[in-house]
Amino acid sequence: MVELNRLEVLAALAEPRRLEIVDALALDDLSPKELSARTGQQPSLLAHHLSWLERARVVHRRRSDGDARRSYFTLAWDNPIVAATATQGQVPGGARVVFVCSANSARSQFAASLFAHQTNLPVTSAGTMPAARVHPLAEVALAQQGLAPMSNHPQQVSDVLREGDIVIAVCDQAFEELGRDRIDLHWSIPDPAVGDPADFTAALNTINPRVARLADALTIG
Repeated sequence: MVELNRLEVLAALAEPRRLEIVDALALDDLSPKELSARTGQQPSLLAHHLSWLERARVVHRRRSDGDARRSYFTLAWDNPIVAATATQGQVPGGARVVFVCSANSARSQFAASLFAHQTNLPVTSAGTMPAARVHPLAEVALAQQGLAPMSNHPQQVSDVLREGDIVIAVCDQAFEELGRDRIDLHWSIPDPAVGDPADFTAALNTINPRVARLADALTIG
C-alpha cells in the first residue's frame, strides 16, 4: 500500500501544471479561485489537476471553519515526497512576523512559540477575538515539546499589527475576517479547542513543519 501511494504521488507530480499547484501551496493554503489566479490555470483545467492531486493524497481540501461555503487546499506535509518537491513559493517581505487566529489562545500561540524557538526574527501573535488567557491544553502541548507561550495574555490584533508586518492567519475565521489585503499567508488549521487534548497536539504537530519551512524561507530570503 505504501509503495502504491508512492507511485501515485510520483505520477501525480509528473506534470508541469500540477507542479505549479504544489509550488503555489508551498507556503500558503489557497481557495480554488486563489489557485486559479496564482497559477493562471482556468477553473476547469485546475479542477482536473486538483482531482489528480487529491486522489494521490498530495493535496487535501478543507471546508472552511468560518464560512463553510468556502474551501481551501493544503499540501500533504506529512508525505516526504510532497514536502521535498514543493519549492519555496512566494516569500513575503517584512520586518516582523505576526501569527493570527481568532482567540490567540492556541494556534497562533503555537506558531509564534515555534517560530521564536527556530529563528531570531521578531515574532508575536494576536487574535481577532482574544480569549481571556492561553488555553491550558495549549500550554500542556507546548510544554511536552519543551516550549511555552510567549505570553499568557492574548492580544487584540488591532492593537498589535503595524505597517510592514508579515501577517499569517493560522485559522480560517481570522483570514476571512481580515481578508487577503491584510493577510500575507493563510494556513487552514482546525481549531483544537473544539476537541480534546490530542487535538492540541495534532494542531501543534501540523503547524511545526510549516513554521520551519517559513523560517527557512525568510532566512534565505
